[in-house]
Amino acid sequence: MNKRFFIAWAVIFVLWMIGGIVVHGVLLGAEYAKLTSLYRSPEQSQQYFPLMILAHVILAGAFVWIYARGAEAGKPWLGQGIRFAIAVALLTIVPTYTIYFVVQPMPGMLAVKQLVFDGIWMLILGVAVAFLYKGQGRS
Repeated sequence: MNKRFFIAWAVIFVLWMIGGIVVHGVLLGAEYAKLTSLYRSPEQSQQYFPLMILAHVILAGAFVWIYARGAEAGKPWLGQGIRFAIAVALLTIVPTYTIYFVVQPMPGMLAVKQLVFDGIWMLILGVAVAFLYKGQGRS
């Protein structure tokens, strides 16, 4: 772990938090508010916000760490970032929201929007980490 790693960790953390606010607060917030039996109210959620920050610190660190370990020297950074984001989305976003849909009485369109919006944001994160690591990688 070097300076680049910690800078990338901080950048990805900030971007992931912004994405969470945009996707789940702005784009989907009104839909979540209708599902009072599934989600806490914004007021109730505030007391747990430090856990949200901790979760995103962990997510960002792991995201950068895994990318840094798998980046290939001499390969186009953009393609690597997109490939990485797709792999992470297939490992996390797709199964998570699919499982939530199966076990919670959630509207189908909401689950689709969660998949699409978080998938798009994951692509942005993948491109960002690849950009931060361009020119670096394992041979």
